[in-house]
Amino acid sequence: MTKQVQQLDRVIIRFAGDSGDGMQLTGDRFTAGTAEFGNDLSTLPNFPAEIRAPAGTLPGVSSFQLHFADHDILTPGDAPNVLVAMNPAALKANLGDLPRGADIIANTDEFTKRNLQKVGYAASPLDDDSLSEWRVHAVPLTSLTVRALEGFDLSKKDAERSKNMFALGLLSWLYHRPTEHTISFLEQKFAKKPEIAKANIAAFQAGWNYGETTESFSVSYEVKPARLTPGVYRNISGNQALAYGLIAASVQSKLPLFLGSYPITPASDILHELSRHKEFGIRTFQAEDEIAGVGAALGAAFGGALGVTTTSGPGVALKAETVGLAVTTELPLIVVDVQRAGPSTGMPTKTEQTDLLMALFGRNGESPVPVVAPMSPSDCFDAAIEAARIAVKYRTPVMLLSDGYLANGSEPWRLPDVSELPDISQEFTTAPNGADGEFLPFKRDPDTLARPWAIPGTAGLEHRIGGIEKADGTGNISYDPNNHDLMVRTRAAKINGIDVPELDVDDPDGDARVLVLGWGSTYGPIAAAVRRIRKSGGKIAQAHLRHLNPLPANTGDVLRHYDKVLLPEINLGQLALLLRARYLVDIISYNRVRGLPFKAEELAGVIQDVIDSD
Repeated sequence: MTKQVQQLDRVIIRFAGDSGDGMQLTGDRFTAGTAEFGNDLSTLPNFPAEIRAPAGTLPGVSSFQLHFADHDILTPGDAPNVLVAMNPAALKANLGDLPRGADIIANTDEFTKRNLQKVGYAASPLDDDSLSEWRVHAVPLTSLTVRALEGFDLSKKDAERSKNMFALGLLSWLYHRPTEHTISFLEQKFAKKPEIAKANIAAFQAGWNYGETTESFSVSYEVKPARLTPGVYRNISGNQALAYGLIAASVQSKLPLFLGSYPITPASDILHELSRHKEFGIRTFQAEDEIAGVGAALGAAFGGALGVTTTSGPGVALKAETVGLAVTTELPLIVVDVQRAGPSTGMPTKTEQTDLLMALFGRNGESPVPVVAPMSPSDCFDAAIEAARIAVKYRTPVMLLSDGYLANGSEPWRLPDVSELPDISQEFTTAPNGADGEFLPFKRDPDTLARPWAIPGTAGLEHRIGGIEKADGTGNISYDPNNHDLMVRTRAAKINGIDVPELDVDDPDGDARVLVLGWGSTYGPIAAAVRRIRKSGGKIAQAHLRHLNPLPANTGDVLRHYDKVLLPEINLGQLALLLRARYLVDIISYNRVRGLPFKAEELAGVIQDVIDSD
């Protein structure tokens, strides 16, 4: 059978099934093949917080969305072109996101009466006209997989587990994905279980062959590689990029990196990744709780290491007292907050931007800290280095605000030239600095207001340290009112004086009257929405904040330059509150707190409404 090959410029695929169906692995493998092929891509894993929700139920649905294209893209896509539904729950949970005419590949073996009843279907939607708006491909994925593995010494249940590899093979054929990477991965993953490795490879190849031979798919699709800036690329998630950025920061600062951390979703993968790189002198400590993790990291900073602790919102609340201790002892410490939906335990696997005010003000007393927020998965690498630069140069804890969308999502990352990474090293104090030959642990650098960093055990540099207020210069315990006022103002002036780049504005013609401002992970959806507005002839400017404390010096001037400023946030307007108070600009807030990133189409509509409201 000769099959037609149709050229496409982009595709959005969503794999969906039970949390035990291997949808995250399937999506990750398809992504790896897509990255190897050379497409630009962006991913959105979406999975339940429960380790194993009841099989076949809506709460147990896990999905993985991948957007890949022959050109530069910015988001995982608003709506899938293809949905792979492994059971009725997966279909029902995702059907509302499918545009008319999209493809549905449904695993007919799982559309049993019992599974249909679990999600409220009176009859199978595959057998009536309720799916007439979509192109449905009914494929018995489970039974085809079992049949393909009849020659293996596997139980029926074990054979059925490979149905995700059959689906992966089918989709790999459908979109001309390379197969070598997946086969090599399976051989390595199941190296100690060669029979399982062979079975999964056989299922994968059977899925490919099914696409090639069945009449159900008369057309396959090809998305050509994207034209990217020349260089060596790899697919990378935000948590991986952040871990690599911390390793690079350790090398560039000439300091050993110490991570004190307690596992918490969605930050745990940073601990996992850093623990694999002991060859760089990385020490990772899995503490018994959040407070012990940050305490160990601060102790490491006192001892001359680059101290890091990683967590999410609930952990930041627990670490607050120790971060305050780092403020008053003026030691470098990086606190990574991979934000998730709250309050309290909230929705651990869902994303939000709701920790900004806590990062800025969530400690007792006047305890300012710098705040840095990456804007994409790959940007987590550079943001980690920037956080380390500030922490070391200014002797201060730094909050780095990532989130679940960035942490778990991935995109191509062009490997940097190591020789071009910034030198962020600082000298330890090794000799007394007082006029009379004494050591003054709080005598400040006149440019940065940073105090000396003296390693314990250095002869002649013994000094007192702790949480009680200190006298200026000597560091002795002080309850003097005037001294406390001086120290509070000095610590604040140190943070306010941190050198950060000016806010860059993308305004091609310079005549836009509306500015869209963002911070953190909203960059991709905002930039994609701005592209749509400009493509339709609209005038719009865009700016994105990486440094949230201190804000760039020109922030006020930028905001006042435009008639209207729109600020989308995945919270109830936290940054908008601050900007209104500081710059007296009437910020227009757009807020959604659904545990999901914004969609470009949604933001484009909001932007157009603001433009039209003049």
